[in-house]
Amino acid sequence: MADVIDYKIYGADLQLVEIELDPSEGVQAEVGTMTYMEQGIEMQTGMGGGGLFSGFKRMVTGESFFITTFANGGKSRAKVGFAATSPGQIIPLDLAALGGEFLCQKDAFLCAANGTEIKVAFTKRLGAGFFGGEGFVLQRLQGDGLAFVQAGGAIIEKDLARGEVLRVDTGCLVAFSPSVDYDIQFMKGIKNLLFGGEGLFLAKMTGPGKVYIQSLPFSRLMSRITSPMQAQINRLSGDES
Repeated sequence: MADVIDYKIYGADLQLVEIELDPSEGVQAEVGTMTYMEQGIEMQTGMGGGGLFSGFKRMVTGESFFITTFANGGKSRAKVGFAATSPGQIIPLDLAALGGEFLCQKDAFLCAANGTEIKVAFTKRLGAGFFGGEGFVLQRLQGDGLAFVQAGGAIIEKDLARGEVLRVDTGCLVAFSPSVDYDIQFMKGIKNLLFGGEGLFLAKMTGPGKVYIQSLPFSRLMSRITSPMQAQINRLSGDES
């Protein structure tokens, strides 16, 4: 059983979720997302284990990474706030109402009630061999409590009917129901590849189930920021030569 937590989301585009914990309740969060914590909140960072701070180990391409657990060790209710790592919005997921399980991109997880299991779900091969065997990595959120994922830009929520197909840029896919079948498709057409300005791959989502899409993934945002800067650097370098 996951801890039952109360929350409030602040902001419109640069959001923060404030979680209120009863004594002995806890929340697990991505490292570096905590903004503030009130008196009584105790923090522990680790790679997993049991005990009061029931951490967990997440594996991404074979490597472990840390999770921070915040538990209320005081005698009264206390709050802790977590901020999204990029401009966008925070999506609350009631896992109990969603069937006890949801899938999300590996960078989407923000925090979840203690007792929630977070682990790698599976990968889809992106041209194994030609692309070095890299996979499309997903996280599986399991439990009956609240979990929070972050998305860049605006959030689009789609409820797919059985057999309904939606093709999504892989970077824009945030989270989806396990009932949704997904596959990775290579972008067709040489002109599309060379001049389309889109990614090489699309995620083919087939219903039934819920799909969350982000309008501006962090990688695309950084590309739009750095491209003009790089062009200016190149121009200045050319002038100096």
